[in-house]
Amino acid sequence: MSLLVVGSVALDTVETPFGKVEDCLGGSATYFSTAASFYTPVKLVAVVGQDFPTHHLEFLKERQVDLAGLQVADGRTFRWSGYYEYDLNTAHTRDTQLNVFASFHPALPEGYRDCPFVFLANIDPDLQMEVLKQVRRPRLVALDTMNYWIENKRESLTGAISMVDLVVMNEAEVREFGGSPSLIKAARRILGLGPQFLVIKKGEDGAVMVTPSAYSVAPAYPLEEVRDPTGAGDTFAGGLMGYLARCGEPTLAALRMGMVHGSVLASFTVEDFSLERLKTLTRSQIGERVEEVKSFNCFEEE
Repeated sequence: MSLLVVGSVALDTVETPFGKVEDCLGGSATYFSTAASFYTPVKLVAVVGQDFPTHHLEFLKERQVDLAGLQVADGRTFRWSGYYEYDLNTAHTRDTQLNVFASFHPALPEGYRDCPFVFLANIDPDLQMEVLKQVRRPRLVALDTMNYWIENKRESLTGAISMVDLVVMNEAEVREFGGSPSLIKAARRILGLGPQFLVIKKGEDGAVMVTPSAYSVAPAYPLEEVRDPTGAGDTFAGGLMGYLARCGEPTLAALRMGMVHGSVLASFTVEDFSLERLKTLTRSQIGERVEEVKSFNCFEEE
């Protein structure tokens, strides 16, 4: 089933202890749609400037990502510059230039409005709610966010969360929004707003799903080398939602396996800068790692 994503397409400058790249392809919707495209057709809504390189557009088209909802506006593309130290879990921002993204309002083409699966990537919660007014009877709506919106637009974010089925946050954001150092207590408060599912990203420790009646853990794939963690969370969400869209129904079993697929896709992303590793990734390589991760959770009694 088709999957709609609304988010950012950007040009990133990233430095880690293992190298540096300038004006490379980035953005939450880019990582998400590339990962999800391994499982299902993706329709992308975002904005870029007239300076956006055409070869990046060709790459997305090759991944069978529908770009009818990608606006090309007068001005420069959204740019982010940052660096990581050896603690690769923390990104340090050097510069953010919103450019055309500052005045972005998502406009869904008519053919996008009936997508059964919808993902609202990490953008202003007011824009997320604008999207929800344009879609018709989706089967599952998921939302991602970040600490900036928690701290600066909490009321709008609360409203957006109350309108979706699935929320994706990292563990620090769950504790901050839920107002508790206890991850489970904070998760219960978020679920109390209306969502059926909360998926908590834990970086190199994998992911956790909490529902009103269930708790599930998906381990991360163990890596010896990590070059660039940028976009790992968006890739995880793309793998999760892509798998759910392929399954067609957001059952607990599908969500559990979706987290495994999300973790595996993220493990490939961090092996190189930008989306370079995903460009060479094959479905068979994904399948091999999924089987390995499944074996990690096999418990047998003597």
